[in-house]
Amino acid sequence: MPAIAAMIADARSAFGDRIVTTDADRIAPWLTDWRGRYRGTSAALFEPADTRQVAALVTLAGRHGVALVPQGGNTSMVGGATPPADGSAVLLSLRRLNRIRHIGEGQAVAEAGVILQTLHEAAAAVRQRFPLTLGARGSATIGGLTATNAGGTQVLRWGNMRRLVLGVEAVLPDGSVHDGLAALPKDNRGYDLTQLLVGAEGTLGIVTAVTLKLVPAVAERAVAWVGIADPQAGLNLLRRMQAATDRIESFEIIPADTLALAVAHVPGARTPLSGEYPWQLLIEAVAAPGQSPPGPLLEELLADGIEAGLVADAVLAISETQAEAFWTLRDSLSAAEKSTGPAVQHDISVPVAAMPRFMVEAARAAEARFPGSHATAFGHLGDGNVHFHVRAPAGVDPARWYAEDAPVVTRFVHDAVTAAGGSISAEHGIGQMKLGELERLGPPARLAALRAIKRGLDPDNLFNPGKLVSLAPRIANP
Repeated sequence: MPAIAAMIADARSAFGDRIVTTDADRIAPWLTDWRGRYRGTSAALFEPADTRQVAALVTLAGRHGVALVPQGGNTSMVGGATPPADGSAVLLSLRRLNRIRHIGEGQAVAEAGVILQTLHEAAAAVRQRFPLTLGARGSATIGGLTATNAGGTQVLRWGNMRRLVLGVEAVLPDGSVHDGLAALPKDNRGYDLTQLLVGAEGTLGIVTAVTLKLVPAVAERAVAWVGIADPQAGLNLLRRMQAATDRIESFEIIPADTLALAVAHVPGARTPLSGEYPWQLLIEAVAAPGQSPPGPLLEELLADGIEAGLVADAVLAISETQAEAFWTLRDSLSAAEKSTGPAVQHDISVPVAAMPRFMVEAARAAEARFPGSHATAFGHLGDGNVHFHVRAPAGVDPARWYAEDAPVVTRFVHDAVTAAGGSISAEHGIGQMKLGELERLGPPARLAALRAIKRGLDPDNLFNPGKLVSLAPRIANP
C-alpha cells in the first residue's frame, strides 16, 4: 500500500534501517498468535529503542494514515497482537524497550519490553518481588501484561495487573506522551488515565514504561497438592484457610483428567498423589522475612481440612525441586491440552460463590449439547476465574471443527457465563477472538462507553484496529 511504503521511507530517513524491518523472513514469526489460530500480514516491523522513537513513529503513522499493531512477547491468547490479514497495518514491536529504569523498596519502573522473568530476577536481587506470575513468564513482557490487565496464579492475594500498576508512560494516538509514572497516593486531576490504559489492549495508547508495585521477597514457601471430592469442598477449604491466615497466595483447582494430560506431556512427570481423586488443588503459602515458616502453618490448615471432611489426601512438597515440579504441572495444562488436538478455550469468570457449581454443571451441559466433545474446567478458585475448555471429538478435521463447530460451542459457553452473572473474559482480554461475542453479549451502556472513549482518543482507529472495540475498519490511504 502506498501509505505504508511512504511511512517506511520516512522512518528509514529519520532513523535508518535499525528500527525498520521489511524482510519477510524476519517478520514471519510475529504474524501468528501463540495458539496458531490467527495469522496476519504486515509489510513492516518497526523496532524502536526508546519512547522518543515510539512517539515519532506514531506521529508518522498518523500523518500517513497507517494503522499500528503494538506487540510485546506475542503471548496473547485471544489474537490481540496479531495484525490483520489484509496487510492494512504494520507491527510496532516494543521488545527493544527492555530497560529496568529503577528498582527499589516497594516499586520498580520497567519499560514495556522487559520480560516478566527478568523483572522477577531483578527484584529478587534487591530482596523484593513482583507478585504476578504465569506460565508465559519467560516471554511475556511488562507492556503486554499491562495492556491486557493480565492475571495469573497470585491474583488471590495480590490482584491482577490493575492492582499492581502504580503508573504508566504511554504514547497516545496523536503522538503525545502521557507521563504518568509518578506513583502519587493522591492525584485528583480527573479521569485516571493510567487505569484507563491498563487493559485497553493497545487501542488507546502504546505503553512504553510502567511503575509497578513490589512486595518483600518470599523467605520461604510451602506448596501442597491436595485431593478433594468436588469444587465446593475446595472453596469451603479456601474460606477456612483465609479465615485463619492471610498467607495463602495461590489456590488452583484442577480436574483429574486435565492433570493426566499434563503428566503425560511433561517428561518424567508423575501424579503427586498415589490415590485417585476427581478434583485436586495446588496450594501455596508463603512467609516474608521475619515471619514463621509456612510449612507447619499449611500442614495445620490441611489437617483441619481433613478433620472437616474437605480434604481426602494431601502431600506437602519436601523440597524446592518438588515444589517446582508441582507448579510445572499446573503451568503445563494449556500446552498439554494443545498437544492433544483441537480445542476451544474459554477464559471466563463467574461470581466466586457460583464457581464450584458452574465448573461441574456447565461441563456436563456442554458435553450433552455437543456429543463426543470433552469439557473440562480448571482455574484460580478464589477469584472466580475459570479456564473452561471444550476438546473436539476424536477424529474430526481440525480446520472444519474450528470453522463450524467451535463458534457454536463458544456461544453456548458464553451464554451460560452470562446467565451466571459472569464475564466472557477474566484475564486474557478480548483481542479479536472475543470481539464479536462482546458485541453480542456486552451491556449496551458499557459498549457505548468503550466506543466513545476509543473515538475520542483514536478517531482514525489507527491503534490496534479490530481488537477489543468494534469500529468501522480503518484502511490506509491509497
